Amino acid sequence: MKNPILKKLLFLFMVFLGIHFPLLFAKPGHFSNTLPAKENSAVSDTISSAYDKIGLEAAGLSKMAFESALKGFEKLRSIGKISNSHIVTIADFSKSSTLKRLFVIDMDQEKLLFNTYVAHGQGSGEEYARKFSNVPESFKSSPGFYCTTTTYEGKHGYSLKLEGLEPGINDNASERAIVIHGADYVSSQYIRDHGILGRSWGCPAVPQSLKKPIINTIKNGSMVFIYSGNKAYLEKSKILKG
Repeated sequence: MKNPILKKLLFLFMVFLGIHFPLLFAKPGHFSNTLPAKENSAVSDTISSAYDKIGLEAAGLSKMAFESALKGFEKLRSIGKISNSHIVTIADFSKSSTLKRLFVIDMDQEKLLFNTYVAHGQGSGEEYARKFSNVPESFKSSPGFYCTTTTYEGKHGYSLKLEGLEPGINDNASERAIVIHGADYVSSQYIRDHGILGRSWGCPAVPQSLKKPIINTIKNGSMVFIYSGNKAYLEKSKILKG
């Protein structure tokens, strides 16, 4: 593993197991309550360091979105749900659609590879994504963690399939044909003409000019996280709560 950030997070994860596994069999009060707080503080410091080093605040990614993404990333990687362990993609849907709210990060190089526009679903709202759904034909975005799979040529041209990893939240992604594709309504020109970005039928659509390089960078087993800031999602997500 090349990335020092991921090495440190993995180390802290192992420390977490070392601290918490005995608790399953311990009597109440046998272990100090201060240990989890110290461990959580170390993890937070590591994530904050990465956030600052990559320059994500200046790029417009909320720290909460990044922290949530890395927490899920470490869990999914540890249980083998993602095979590409260095690319992290975050769509920060707590932001206005007029902002460049898609972030593709190379964690090994500690570098922001792409920062561009991304559309949310028509049913989720206009400028902001406020409503979310896992239901077919809702035309709403679904929050949470996804794994990228294979590419194909469809009605939107070159596209990338997504597998929703959260039951009851986004696991209907395949049935709903939720994919990453390019769209003419995802551009600065469209924003100038209409005041907001165009909207999809639920797909995280990207600019036509960037669809191939983005898709080729994140395809075949990397993690995509759609952050919404939605309290109902944050309370329901077993990946984040776990």
